[in-house]
Amino acid sequence: MLEVSHITKIFNAGTVNEKVAINDLSITFNDGDFVTVIGGNGAGKSTLMNLIAGVYPIDTGSIALNGEELSRLPEFKRAKKLGRVFQDPMMGTAADMQIDENLALAYRRGKGRGLAWGVTKKEKELFREQLSRLGLGLEDRMTSKVGLLSGGQRQAITLLMATLQRPEMLLLDEHTAALDPVTAKKVLALSEELISEHSLTTMMVTHNMKDAIRHGNRLIMMNAGRIIFDVSGEAKQKLTVDDLMREFAKAGGDDIEDRALLS
Repeated sequence: MLEVSHITKIFNAGTVNEKVAINDLSITFNDGDFVTVIGGNGAGKSTLMNLIAGVYPIDTGSIALNGEELSRLPEFKRAKKLGRVFQDPMMGTAADMQIDENLALAYRRGKGRGLAWGVTKKEKELFREQLSRLGLGLEDRMTSKVGLLSGGQRQAITLLMATLQRPEMLLLDEHTAALDPVTAKKVLALSEELISEHSLTTMMVTHNMKDAIRHGNRLIMMNAGRIIFDVSGEAKQKLTVDDLMREFAKAGGDDIEDRALLS
């Protein structure tokens, strides 16, 4: 599904502020893999996701999705293949547009555009059905401006928008970090449901080790731009937070702030 081969990313190369964010990293995601990614601050988790999405260009190596080379494609051309949910709930939606209009934009991603009426009756029926599964009552507020909604409601809508067209890969970048615990749990449960329902190949970056263990079929840990731990299947199911903290410490991750954040 996704093949990342020997990629490197260096920010501010050749200056006193040089930072090697990704260091000769290779990884393969199989079709249907749900991979959780953990690591301390500056480990390279979000940078890896941004390189896949095309936010930054890679310096060396290659990235291929379903056999198609993505490395030189701009971000907007990758967008029709990738669904993405950001850490900031405000980033995934257009605040001044209605709920149904936001969903319509996502539903038509990668399709030709014409001069037809904004949101069709058939689309409204589909959006009402999809919104009802959130359990937030938004199916009765489809003409409300998204900017009037809470962060959790916006993040739930963003998740629907990212999966309406069944992307080839779903990228979740700490998408519950800005939410309160109750809302975060609900959004994670919805994520799991949509991923399972559509067999979506997924990469979820998180700082929460319990969430990383609980969700997905595979877990990788990053440190200093490299993958230092990769576990899946039954071995992943048996993991504990203490196991992961030991792996983190073995890699030299003794920073007090990182240890507190991850645990």
